[in-house]
Amino acid sequence: MIVSLLYKVTRQLLSAPGVLLRRDTAKDAELLVLRHENAVLRRQIAGPVRYEPTDRLWLAALAGLMPRHRWREVFPVAHGTLLAWHRRFIAAKWDYSARRTRTGRPPTRTAIKKLILRLARENSRWGHRRIQGELARLGHPIAASTVWQILNAAGVNPVPRRTSPTWREFLTNQAEGIIAVDFFHLDTVMGRRLYALAFLEHGTRRLHIAGVTAHPTREWAVQQARNLATDLGTRIDSLRFLLRDRDAKYGPSFDAVFDAEEMEVLKSAPRAPRMNAHCERVIGSIRREVLDHVLIVNEAHARLVLDAYQRHYNEHRPHRSRNQLPPGADRQPTTPHDFEGRRLLRTRVLGGVINEYRYAA
Repeated sequence: MIVSLLYKVTRQLLSAPGVLLRRDTAKDAELLVLRHENAVLRRQIAGPVRYEPTDRLWLAALAGLMPRHRWREVFPVAHGTLLAWHRRFIAAKWDYSARRTRTGRPPTRTAIKKLILRLARENSRWGHRRIQGELARLGHPIAASTVWQILNAAGVNPVPRRTSPTWREFLTNQAEGIIAVDFFHLDTVMGRRLYALAFLEHGTRRLHIAGVTAHPTREWAVQQARNLATDLGTRIDSLRFLLRDRDAKYGPSFDAVFDAEEMEVLKSAPRAPRMNAHCERVIGSIRREVLDHVLIVNEAHARLVLDAYQRHYNEHRPHRSRNQLPPGADRQPTTPHDFEGRRLLRTRVLGGVINEYRYAA
């Protein structure tokens, strides 16, 4: 468009002397052509002659001021080339491809597409119309058919209940009502193997190490379950599920303790530790933070060590799933503003294996 306008203006300016003077116009145009040709040759004396767009515009504009039978004698290119240049500049005036506006619906923004897929991923029971309603509430008006197309293009079924909830989704949704249990072993300094029973509340991440024994029988496991029910007190009413593996040391009597509290016992699949991943993780934390650094002498020493770690875990250790709060805290402690005047105190747990820090009052 700009080149076409410039070409038109150039032709009008060059034709003005011919209209006003009515004489020697062709001669003057011929001189201008020869001068411009000389400039082109000087610019490209070291190589083949190449005409830039500005050269073509200038020569095509000057051609309109000279008789056509003189073109062969004056211009360095064929008269067909001059006419082709002229047609090209004129055609550019009527080319609207660059200015053509898009017809139909505007494209959906990438951010909206990502939001639609996120809502579908996080809400498996929402269909495309439910997602459309949520988008409208968030201030993103969009047609239900567009939501359907975006979900379908991404390979997501746009109807409710795309898939059944996964095991991980179930555990996340029911975290407040689940307590998990698992056995783990530890070896004394003399090579004797001991066993401990750990309970973990999914919702609060509170740890309960029920006991330590060298002979984990069914009767012992049942007694630890009874002790836990007593320690939980009224808090056991908020629990709905007990998650355990299929270890033979539990038995029907173990499950009966929790059945009496109206809790449902969920059993993980054989050789599938990830189905009880929270317990596996806390057992790994016990090993990495304590048992790998302390030599256990006997059962009494093991109980002392595990009780100390349980107290540290529940009252001080921060947890990412709880926004860096320990299981026993409901909110972050007040942060002091004057750090210069506060003294940082360290509390040694298990002789310095674990350190706890706090500011002096």
